[in-house]
Amino acid sequence: MSIRSSFARLCRDTRLRLRLTQQQLADRVLVSRGYVSSIERGQANPSLGLVERIAMALEIEIELVARPPVIIGGGRQHDLVHARSSAYADRRLRGLGWLTAREVEIVQGRSHGWIDLLAHDPRTGTLIVIEIKTRLDDMGSIERQIGWYERSAFGIAHGLGWSPRRVLSWLVVLASEEVEASLRVNRELMDRAFPNRAPEMTATLAGGGASKVGRGVALIDPRSKRRDWLIRSKVDGRRSAAPYAEYADAARRLAG
Repeated sequence: MSIRSSFARLCRDTRLRLRLTQQQLADRVLVSRGYVSSIERGQANPSLGLVERIAMALEIEIELVARPPVIIGGGRQHDLVHARSSAYADRRLRGLGWLTAREVEIVQGRSHGWIDLLAHDPRTGTLIVIEIKTRLDDMGSIERQIGWYERSAFGIAHGLGWSPRRVLSWLVVLASEEVEASLRVNRELMDRAFPNRAPEMTATLAGGGASKVGRGVALIDPRSKRRDWLIRSKVDGRRSAAPYAEYADAARRLAG
């Protein structure tokens, strides 16, 4: 039952128990009798101020209980570094002939989330859920977030007119020394949860397939013009320094 209908029934039933006429209630709350009648039929949309006056007149105790939705992943990022990284990945994928959709909203009951980037290759039927991160603060949360996105991906893709045959999930992270440190600390977890790395992911983009386990992790530099734009981390054998020291360094450089 809607809030309007619930209040309408409560208002009418309480007024009758108090043996008040609609006109008497109208006089107490400073509205017309006809408006009270429309409220009790659930047809009017009274203001909160009027609802409060009616509650006081009828001695009704009203409590407003509001529960925010469950935001998976902490909500969308709107910062410059994340936006540049997402746009960069999107541009690279489209340049390879992939279909893409950015900031795809998922709503299931009271749970909300946004897939940063969804990519589909009509030639192979591959669908990739791509989560863009500028830091790696909570790997457990990231795993749960991506798992939910994976379960929703096929339905979303069909809604976009795509016909995927398999779904992969990629964690694409800003190439910074800060992120490299997080990868070293979480190396065992990353090896288990995201076994694919930049070379396998690059092969997938070129139509060369992927390993049996569909999750992968790679780094990116949104300023890079290299052909192989998915970068290996140091734990995977890269020897060169990351292009950024940490998030703040990337924000300064990308803003400049």
